Amino acid sequence: MEKFQVGDKVNFLNATGGGTVKRIIDTRMVEVTIEDGFDIPVLMSDLVLDFRSQPDKRQQVVDNVQNEIQQKQIIEEKENDEARKSALRRFGRNAEDEGIYLAFVPQDQQWLLTGSLDVVLVNHTEADALYSFNIKENEKYINVDYGSVAPHSKVVIESISRDDIEFWCEGYIQVILSQEEADFVYHPLHAPFSFRSSRFFKDGSYTESGVLGEKAIMIKLSSVTALKGTETDFTKLMKEDNKKVVANQKLVKEKAAIDRHQTAPGEATVDLHIGELVDNILGMSSNDIFRTQINYFKKMLESAIANEYDKVTFIHGVGNGVLKNAIIEELKNYENTSNRMASIMKFGVGAIDVMIKDKEQ
Repeated sequence: MEKFQVGDKVNFLNATGGGTVKRIIDTRMVEVTIEDGFDIPVLMSDLVLDFRSQPDKRQQVVDNVQNEIQQKQIIEEKENDEARKSALRRFGRNAEDEGIYLAFVPQDQQWLLTGSLDVVLVNHTEADALYSFNIKENEKYINVDYGSVAPHSKVVIESISRDDIEFWCEGYIQVILSQEEADFVYHPLHAPFSFRSSRFFKDGSYTESGVLGEKAIMIKLSSVTALKGTETDFTKLMKEDNKKVVANQKLVKEKAAIDRHQTAPGEATVDLHIGELVDNILGMSSNDIFRTQINYFKKMLESAIANEYDKVTFIHGVGNGVLKNAIIEELKNYENTSNRMASIMKFGVGAIDVMIKDKEQ
């Protein structure tokens, strides 16, 4: 016997017409309001549901399946977003200084020059980081990712193939740091980056990262010290910026040549390997190569001095020492500079740090 509920639309089995179930009288009988408005008792066995008035059960099944799929997609997207974020080896061996880094990490650590790469934004600070990641394409900037990453954590922006590398060689990253409690404020970070795609196809470009625990091309966007400040600092900076604007309001300042090698505020790294300076060395003699390298060294150093950089690291390579010795000899012509061997951990023995002192000091 079919069961009925109050409100069901029903038809009579043994007569024309039907009505609506108004009340359940007992287990065998219900009271039905017919089309004329009268209420009559009817045996359940003499009634059948009016299926035309019932919801389409097939559509309900379809709707339920679609809802399940949508919920599953939402859960998967959330899980995927969380999966690309993970903590750093904060106290790993030879961990980098605290700051914001951009890293390119080969997925296969045994074959650094082949296979896919993870583009990773590293937040090696005590603060939460809100970020916007943009790459340059056809003279426009395309936002490829934005979001937040927890203190001392990393986020995989994208996994790219070797064929896509050239599209990730130029862009800018914006970061705002925030802490619940602090006795200072953070400067916002606007960090442009630009480098040659050939860098990704050299073993020497990949160094062991302490916080990542893997070999990677690590680019320091800013140290945490450079981002810390106070309200007084901001007021002072605003005043200094206004003075510069007034003093140079009739001049159009072009982007400094050294800026393309900037790795942090006031710091740059310049690779003097000839493959980084020219696209084709066919027909170049050893003397041509040397003159190109030393001229580029002088151009970048003079640009760094003019634009008040603090330090420039020049990668000269090992070779026979001719370029290194020529650099040291050239530095004698520049006042307020000093030099030292660059970090062996990062560059081996093939690089030199040039420190630029303030002329007023």
